[in-house]
Amino acid sequence: MIDLLANSSIYLIACSFLLGLIIGSFLNVVIYRLPIMMERDFREQAEWFLKQNKSENSPPETEEKEQDKKDAFNLILPNSTCPHCKHEIKAIENIPVISFLVLKGKCSACKHPISWRYPAIELLTAFVSAILAWHFGFSWALLASLVFSYAMIAQAFIDWDTQYLLDDISYPILWIGLLANTQGIFTSIDDAVLGAVIGYLSLWSVFWTYKLITGKEGMGHGDFKLMAVFGAWMGWQYLPLIILLSSVVGSILGAIIIFSNKNNPTDKPISFGPYLAIAGWISLLWGDAIIQSYLGLMSV
Repeated sequence: MIDLLANSSIYLIACSFLLGLIIGSFLNVVIYRLPIMMERDFREQAEWFLKQNKSENSPPETEEKEQDKKDAFNLILPNSTCPHCKHEIKAIENIPVISFLVLKGKCSACKHPISWRYPAIELLTAFVSAILAWHFGFSWALLASLVFSYAMIAQAFIDWDTQYLLDDISYPILWIGLLANTQGIFTSIDDAVLGAVIGYLSLWSVFWTYKLITGKEGMGHGDFKLMAVFGAWMGWQYLPLIILLSSVVGSILGAIIIFSNKNNPTDKPISFGPYLAIAGWISLLWGDAIIQSYLGLMSV
């Protein structure tokens, strides 16, 4: 099978597409549950610090463990359910895209509509995986770029929903990028380390400059860390391109969002993370070609 993947582009792309569908289904879980897990963890830590003395009426440790097990909420437990009728979704009802089509976009129990975003994320992840397979071929770069892309999809949608870019995703991906570049997969390790530092400081300096002038915070700290991730994966040379591309993507998509919601305006702040994620993904694949084309135009 490995030989077939290495020697057949069509087979590699097809397998990557199917893998993307499966991973996309899991990313739906990550996007929904990870922010809730983070908030619960923060609340528990806050309660622990605020609580001065443990109550004498606390249940025995064994009962506490049983309650924790009963209330477990992570990326595995509890099983997925319909948010409206609490019908537990069976494995046959959870086949990426196909189940959505067979069920006609409705819960099998209560017939309440299922959000179109679930199959959309599955298809997005599948197409991204196929494009990466076509671009990189059978290589370590493909494996690394798949991990990078799945993390960017999760971060983009989490930030869109919550205005949070989670450290639980950014930090591991940053270290993976640095480890990958110890082998020079995308850039040299020297450029990767400099990229991580400069990437973080680039938006950190903008944040503090804006805050000192206006007294307000213009962006979250997660944006600094995401730029550090891009620097660690692609090197410091790509950072100006990523910032420029994110501004272009943000302008285009922002205009579309504002126009589509003109009859139903909202005060919800616009997240910058999704635009950074899109710009970073484009730069990973075609950054060198874009930079070379720009330099060619400037030399004319």
